[in-house]
Amino acid sequence: QVQLTESGGGSVQAGGSLRLSCNVSKHIHSIHDCVGWFRQAPGKEREGVAAIYSSGGAPYYARSVKGRFTISQDRDKNTVYLQMDNLSPDDTGVYYCAAEIPVRSSRNPLRSEGYDYWGQGTQVTVSS
Repeated sequence: QVQLTESGGGSVQAGGSLRLSCNVSKHIHSIHDCVGWFRQAPGKEREGVAAIYSSGGAPYYARSVKGRFTISQDRDKNTVYLQMDNLSPDDTGVYYCAAEIPVRSSRNPLRSEGYDYWGQGTQVTVSS
């Protein structure tokens, strides 16, 4: 069983930064997988924020966060990070990481369909 654990959420003022971490319990070094970050604001649908494949290649970003958020991975630590800069109140929500292990098909990794495992989420609150 694979477990995902998010950390790093918190409260910041607009313009501030946070770095979220997603630790994947299963060793992912030799497996072609995909890890994505999603968020859900109160009263809104969950949306994909960023995604990265363990095999490399350019990460994927939602248009709303491109240029402000950076996804990266440390395969030795089985951890995927989401660096969030220049945060705005619109970024408020619960952030979840999800993993597709292994990748089985070509698809848009910013869509939640196809992910096998999900974390419990971490709250991000940005005040104006």
